[in-house]
Order: sequence, then structure tokens, then C-alpha cells
Amino acid sequence: MSVVKINVLTVPAEQREVLEQRFASRAGAVENSDGFEWFELLRPVEGTDQYLVYTRWRDEESFQAWMEGPMKAAHQHGGEGEAPKRPAASGSTLWSFDVVQSAGPKA
Repeated sequence: MSVVKINVLTVPAEQREVLEQRFASRAGAVENSDGFEWFELLRPVEGTDQYLVYTRWRDEESFQAWMEGPMKAAHQHGGEGEAPKRPAASGSTLWSFDVVQSAGPKA
């Protein structure tokens, strides 16, 4: 079964737009990764300053390969000709889950 990774990002109100723009401009960075199944960026509605970055993977190995390759490269700041970017999130926690059951709408 698949694995789900949820990155919990603490984002101050003044950084929300910055975070959402950075995700919008990521240009399919994760979608082309082997074993990738799903992505969602979840904005908090009330009572919290935490965004959830939901990804679903075929297996743990696919997630780890993405973490060590494309994700690591995408998060390195100060590349050639680029100024380092200040992080939009002030904190990050990674939650991991195995998918035990799954259902979709009935046809």
C-alpha cells in the first residue's frame, strides 16, 4: 500500500502569500518523480497558522529518493545568480502514515 507524508508548516500570517506563491511556481517539481501519487497544499481556515503539505507515494523508497534528489536540489538556496530566499515557514514537522484503507466516490 501507499505511504502518506504530511509536512506541517507553521506560517505567520504575513508569509502566507509568499508560501502559496512559492508552491504555485514549483512547476511540477514533485509530479514527475517516480512513485509520486498525489499532492495537496492545505491552507488553514481558522484556529491555526499551520499549512499541511500532503503527498502520497507508492512506497517509502520512492519518497526517500525524491527527498535525496529533486526535493533537496529544489530547497538549496543561493544558486548561481540567485539570492538566498528567506523561508516562508517558521517551523516544520513531518508526519508519516501507511495507507491502510482508501475509498473514492462510487460511480
